[in-house]
Amino acid sequence: MANKIAGTAYVRADGVQYTLAGRFTVSPSNVEREGKAGLSGVAGFAERPRVPFIEGDIHTMSDLSLADLEAITDATVKAELANGSVYILREAWTTAAFEIDAAEGTVGVRWEGMEGKEL
Repeated sequence: MANKIAGTAYVRADGVQYTLAGRFTVSPSNVEREGKAGLSGVAGFAERPRVPFIEGDIHTMSDLSLADLEAITDATVKAELANGSVYILREAWTTAAFEIDAAEGTVGVRWEGMEGKEL
């Protein structure tokens, strides 16, 4: 039996679905760890909080409003991947200034949130 591991994906912010163009990354991790070693060997690791995110290129459809995207400051963002995985960002906002690639008809969007979670 073949397993689908990549391909079709969907993203929604507060129920509004955006049309993905191709590049799409989900990073739901809430912590990052770094190994610590000294002259006597490995001592353990340091753990710090990190900001989880969902980002990708979306098509600049005629009904897409960059002002509406820029206004997102407290959204629930849901990503559904081809392999059946579903990820949620809570209390999410959009980051950075938007840059439109007119030749491709896309704009890069990054949502960051207070909490990332795999469902």
